[in-house]
Amino acid sequence: MATASAGGGALLDRLRAQGVVRLGIAGEIPFGYIDRNGELTGEAPELARVIFKRLGVPEVQPVPTEFGSLIPGLNSQQFDVVAAGMYVNADRCAQVIFADPDYQMLDSFIVRKGNPKGLHDYRDVVAKKARFATGTGYAEIQYAVDAGYAESDILIVPDQVAGLNAVEAGRVDVFAGTALTTREVVRKSSKAEATEPFEPLVKGKPHVDGGAFAFRPTETRLRDAFNTELRKLKKSGELLRLLRPFGFTAAEMTDLTAKELCAG
Repeated sequence: MATASAGGGALLDRLRAQGVVRLGIAGEIPFGYIDRNGELTGEAPELARVIFKRLGVPEVQPVPTEFGSLIPGLNSQQFDVVAAGMYVNADRCAQVIFADPDYQMLDSFIVRKGNPKGLHDYRDVVAKKARFATGTGYAEIQYAVDAGYAESDILIVPDQVAGLNAVEAGRVDVFAGTALTTREVVRKSSKAEATEPFEPLVKGKPHVDGGAFAFRPTETRLRDAFNTELRKLKKSGELLRLLRPFGFTAAEMTDLTAKELCAG
């Protein structure tokens, strides 16, 4: 074990011995959630099942956590890996290490039916003084701030369901999330809709996000083993087949790397 630890962490050996990996999830459809039958599902847990089985760890166990608590929970060893479709960005890369992204994603808004304020990107939100909400720990907070929205004026809600409720109740004009999340959550709403997906601006340039699994900084060996299996799934096309049931398409498949996204 000492040798494994010196060479990038001993967690992979421990997981193989235990036969189970604990996944930090945030209850966000379609990324990682407990379904109506009480079963763990979502793009990240289903991918975790396949990859960890190939790594010699046959079982996955969910640890539901609020999104903003995923990184602290990982680093305090409440679970072994974050499996929540978490975007890779420089701030998070300072706290954890990421596998390469398993998908790429644009942003979208939840707005009232008909989009009465004509909100299509963060610049519109600022220009039209819209009341703005997004989720705890979401990357969309910074995108709004970069566009000129005062962070103190942003309503932070737990998740996309709470965001939908806030829009439907008229407490805010807009909730920002990923294109897939917003599209899924408004499906049965009679009062709200999702806007067309768009690229947020980062440092004045259009930016595409990528979501990935996160590991504790010491566990480079597990991260590298995970990446090896992920690359095989991408090359064979199996990754898209795994993620398609959750609304992902070929447009969400990506060759982005964690290194690129960590650099900002």
